[in-house]
Amino acid sequence: MINDRVRRWAWVGVAAQVLFVASWLVAPAWQGSRYRSLEHTISDMLSVGAPGALVLIVVFTLCGLGTILFAVLAVRPALRPGGRFATVGAVLLALSIFGVGDLLAGAERQGCRLADPGCTGDDQRANLGGKIDTMITPTGILLFVVAALVLAAAMKRAPGWERWAWPYRGVALGFFVLLFVFVNAPADLTGLFERLLAAFGSGAIAALALGIARRPE
Repeated sequence: MINDRVRRWAWVGVAAQVLFVASWLVAPAWQGSRYRSLEHTISDMLSVGAPGALVLIVVFTLCGLGTILFAVLAVRPALRPGGRFATVGAVLLALSIFGVGDLLAGAERQGCRLADPGCTGDDQRANLGGKIDTMITPTGILLFVVAALVLAAAMKRAPGWERWAWPYRGVALGFFVLLFVFVNAPADLTGLFERLLAAFGSGAIAALALGIARRPE
C-alpha cells in the first residue's frame, strides 16, 4: 500500500542516495594533490588522518540510516503483496553495504590513506577500523546482491510490480559483474571501478525509491 507515509520514506531513500554519491564525488577536492580518484578508493577518504574525513563519516552515517529507514518503512509495505520476499528483501537491503555498511562508517576507518607516503594495504587493515571494514564490506556487498534477487522475487508476485522483476535481476547481475571487474582491476584504476560500483548500487536503490514515491495509491 502506497500512502503518504510510505511516499515520504521513499523520498528519504532518494535523498540518501543522491547525498551519498554527491559527497564522494565532491570530497576529492579537499584530499590534496597525492589523492587520485581513479586510483584511490572512497574508503581512503575516510581513513585516519584523511582531510575532512569526519565530514564524510557524518554524511555516510546519515545516508546509511536513511537507506535503512527507506528499506523498512517504504520498500517492505510497497512490496508487501509479494509475500515474505518483500520482508526478507527489505531486511537484506537494510543490512547491505548501502544500509548498515554506511551507517557504521565511523567504525570502519582504516589506519591510513594509500595516497600518503609509507601507507600500505597491511597498514590500512592493521587497526580495529580496518579489520571491521574487512569484515563488513564483503558481507555488505554480498547482501546487496542477494537483496536485489529477493526483491525481484517479491516484485514478480506483487500486482503492478511485475515489470520491475527482470530489471532488478539485472541489477544483481550488473552489480556482480562490476564487483568482479573491481576486484581484478589494475591498481591504478581501483578507485574508478569502486566508484562505478557504488554509483550503480545507489542508482538502483534510488530508482526503486522513485518508483515507490511516484506510484499511485
